[in-house]
Amino acid sequence: MVLNILNGQAMYDYYKGTDFLKGGWMAPFNEAMSYGSTCKDLFSREFVEIRAKVHHVTAEQYTEHTLKPLEPLFNKEFTKIALWFDEDMFCQINLLTLLAWLDSANYKEVVDIHIVGERFEPVSCFTVVAEGYLAIYNQVLMEKTMPEEEIQPDILKKGIELYLKYLHEDSELIRYIREHRQVPAEDLVVALITKFREYGLGDTQYFEIIQATRLEHR
Repeated sequence: MVLNILNGQAMYDYYKGTDFLKGGWMAPFNEAMSYGSTCKDLFSREFVEIRAKVHHVTAEQYTEHTLKPLEPLFNKEFTKIALWFDEDMFCQINLLTLLAWLDSANYKEVVDIHIVGERFEPVSCFTVVAEGYLAIYNQVLMEKTMPEEEIQPDILKKGIELYLKYLHEDSELIRYIREHRQVPAEDLVVALITKFREYGLGDTQYFEIIQATRLEHR
């Protein structure tokens, strides 16, 4: 049986409603790994506690919302795995996290990676073997450094490059927020989502980034 892991609840609900992936299992990855702290031991108790704080929920709520849908993955109840993600930074860092977990679990089979468009339509497909991605995850999300080794597919490399610089003082995103400090946060969030589609961040992340940036420059 194919296990299809989708980037988030919205994609899951859409595919379920359209029967697009009938014949296989579907599970949403309800996370935003491009924002906030994490740890090396993926999906461990420490990981849950850290990520729950990032999302301002309890560990129990995080487990129910994020880990429970992934039980077929953790229990290895599949014969093949396919990952369905958008090309933006948000989705690609989520993708990296799952590839890193598969690497840590010594999963040796080929993994299908499907890239989708804004309306969840398939755009392209790659196949990889999940080897080396745990080291890349640690370098990128823990050490905040660009790996020297080759990163495949290229779309993941682009997502990593965006991730490593988007919160820097001189990033286009932070500069835009500073230049529009008089704009109400609610209106600025809408503008950021529209203007910086390549980041793929949502309103919750943007609100927090705006607040932090404005506090730093008072």
